Amino acid sequence: MSRFRSPAFDNALARAADWWNGLSSRERWMVGGLGVFLGLLILIYGVVKPLQAARADALQDIRTYETLNARIRAAGALSAAPPPEMRSGTPVDILNAAAQARGIDAVVIATPEGARAEIARGGYDAILGWIADISTSSSLKLTRADIRRGTAPGQVSATVDFAQ
Repeated sequence: MSRFRSPAFDNALARAADWWNGLSSRERWMVGGLGVFLGLLILIYGVVKPLQAARADALQDIRTYETLNARIRAAGALSAAPPPEMRSGTPVDILNAAAQARGIDAVVIATPEGARAEIARGGYDAILGWIADISTSSSLKLTRADIRRGTAPGQVSATVDFAQ
């Protein structure tokens, strides 16, 4: 096995050996300590810190993925819901049918523009759901809503006008 030897490399090694041999024992300990210190710095900032940063990034990515996954599961299926069946008939018939389906006691009267519904007492959520149901399942559009606070919590009275 032949060994490649460079005169420049051999010369540098000889000078380093001469320099080392010229140091006192105390200086050798100090240079050795400095070497260990520099080695530790390189190890910490060149290896350990980048690994810790990569681990923190990976954990953050996992948390983000889990959060998004939980939101998607909570939202349910993302398939398009079928459009609601369109109600037909006179505005009075449409409002009465929708009110009965929602369990709302409404007095509906015909107006020149469409119809007016008066609800003496009902749940706020039920009335808003009823209005949304009419808006999506018929050609009637809300033109005026007068919703007043009731005597019980969550209860309201309302006068609602719809037009075609």
